[in-house]
Amino acid sequence: MNKLFSRANVPEFLQNRRLRGIAIMTAVLAILGIVLSFLLNWIFGIVILVLVGIATLVAFNTMAEIGADTTQYISDLSFRIQQGEQEALIRMPPGVMILGDSDQIEWVNPYLQDFFGDTDILNRELEEVDPELAKLVDDAEPKTMTTVKWRDYRFTLYVQPDFHTLYLYDISHYELIQEQYDDEKIAIGQVFLDNYDEVTQSMTDQDISNLRNYVTNELSAWVQQFDMYLKQLDDDHYFILAYAKSLTAIETDKFKILDTIRESTSKQNFPLTLSIGIAYGDANLNKLADQAQSNLDLALGRGGDQVVVKAADQEARYYGGKTNPMEKRTRVRARMISQALQELMNESDQVFVQGHSQPDMDSLGACLGIRRIAKMNNKTCWIVLDKETVHSDVQRLLDNLKDYPDIEAAIISPKEALEKANDQSMLLMVDHSKPSISISADLYHRLENRVMIIDHHRRGEEFPENPLLVYIEPYASSTCELITEMFEYQSQEAEPINKLEATAMLTGIFVDTKHFSLRTGTRTFDAASYLRSAGADAVELQQYMKENVDNYLQRNHLIEMVEFVNEDMALITGEEDQTYDPVTAAQAADDLLNMSGVDASFVVTRRADGRVGISARSLGVINVQLTMEAMGGGGHLSNAATQIPDKTVAEVKQQLIDILNHTPQPEAATT
Repeated sequence: MNKLFSRANVPEFLQNRRLRGIAIMTAVLAILGIVLSFLLNWIFGIVILVLVGIATLVAFNTMAEIGADTTQYISDLSFRIQQGEQEALIRMPPGVMILGDSDQIEWVNPYLQDFFGDTDILNRELEEVDPELAKLVDDAEPKTMTTVKWRDYRFTLYVQPDFHTLYLYDISHYELIQEQYDDEKIAIGQVFLDNYDEVTQSMTDQDISNLRNYVTNELSAWVQQFDMYLKQLDDDHYFILAYAKSLTAIETDKFKILDTIRESTSKQNFPLTLSIGIAYGDANLNKLADQAQSNLDLALGRGGDQVVVKAADQEARYYGGKTNPMEKRTRVRARMISQALQELMNESDQVFVQGHSQPDMDSLGACLGIRRIAKMNNKTCWIVLDKETVHSDVQRLLDNLKDYPDIEAAIISPKEALEKANDQSMLLMVDHSKPSISISADLYHRLENRVMIIDHHRRGEEFPENPLLVYIEPYASSTCELITEMFEYQSQEAEPINKLEATAMLTGIFVDTKHFSLRTGTRTFDAASYLRSAGADAVELQQYMKENVDNYLQRNHLIEMVEFVNEDMALITGEEDQTYDPVTAAQAADDLLNMSGVDASFVVTRRADGRVGISARSLGVINVQLTMEAMGGGGHLSNAATQIPDKTVAEVKQQLIDILNHTPQPEAATT
């Protein structure tokens, strides 16, 4: 009985809950109609009973047929879906490979098999079949789309470690489109002949014409070689339009056009150098043009004879910079800067001047010179100085200020400067242009819209955004030399520079030129002569230059630890647990240059602030500025430095050695 009423014997359409409900309701209504019919008339009841029976049979058969058709349709649809899935898995464009637990290939779809040709790869380890693909799979991040290059194709690789399955989607076509798009991005460049006016001053018109034609022909050949566009804007100014692909090519070529023009013109006794600024990476041409001009300004600010390639919000790339910058500033420029400084001071209610942290005599001497110029213009000038971080020579100068109470009163701490500063104040940054190394970075941020810069170091990427006036002359010996030249253009009725100020500024020149042996020109000696005539005391200068016994012994201790890198480079590494004064480290680097066969010296020491400092010096044959810039610092071609936080002395030493061993050092002409 149970088998008779089992679910298997129930018609299929009645197994559907909704159809079964409809059938029961219909049956109840039919029975109710039959009962009522018999109550009214038995003959009418029999007729109704027959009709209901016939209708029930018809409905039953129809519903059974519909159920059977539905079941067949679902069965056929399921088969077609399953068959489609199998076909798609086998024939779909993405490559699919299933690996076993030991990385043997268990299955591969025909699309991926085509890359292996007729080679039987099943049941073989992937490493044996294709080591390149195996390495890509090992390096890929699981469950992450990774773009890879395999067999001259570009793929998106997706690895499912749970199922030992990898997928390869061929995106070569789209990558080619992307590469073409990237290659055809626009780059704008500006070319400037650094010393064209100076070179052509004494030349005849015919020689000038020949020189101009030579440079234009060389530049035209260069741009044709790399598929660029060149337009001459002026006698010493050119415009370049290029694709990103061409920019990559000339960067690979290291801008040899700089060497070509410099060497050729030098042989003809009129050495000419180029500076180039190139911008890329922005769809807005106006912004590109502005960035190109900014890059050219950066190249010129670093001394010229070099190329700066930079996109907005990216680090600059430098090429060239092999030669010492030629002295080309004129008295006219010094007079213009002096007058502009005078006007800016007159527009300000007070003046603040600060040098770099750990100030040397050039930095403090420059501050004293600016204070004197401010006083000549009847302006209050405050010298911002942290007396807790000064070296012995600066301390000796400060000790002598007891005889000059007005100067002593003008020296204030960074905290006092912040309290005194207001929106009408003016800040002068001397002997540096990086806000991060100022004595008071907070004061810079307070007055960042009213800043002037006077410096003789090559300009770096970090630079104030909106300076009122910039006077950077990398070919000057010192900042004191630049400021000394301004005195003769100030009011001659004002109180002149006094003995202490003159001595301090002469000491600054003396220190930065290494006793007038490096980076000196005729203007250097003119400035020194002026300071001597103003009362600079040579005996007092020697007193400032003296060092205490501890520093002397510490410097000699450093020199005892010298070792050599690449035969012509001397390296000193201080102890990890010992701190050294930065000036002592710099003096040790200077002393190493006096050794036979040493063209460059590097001193790596732990500083009192916890950072590791490097003092780098050279005789001009090796460009230590580029080395220090690679480590986040900067400076001159022959005098540079950097400070690195959060690293040990040994780590910094190894980083320096790696750079020296793997970065070719350009030869530098000491013009």
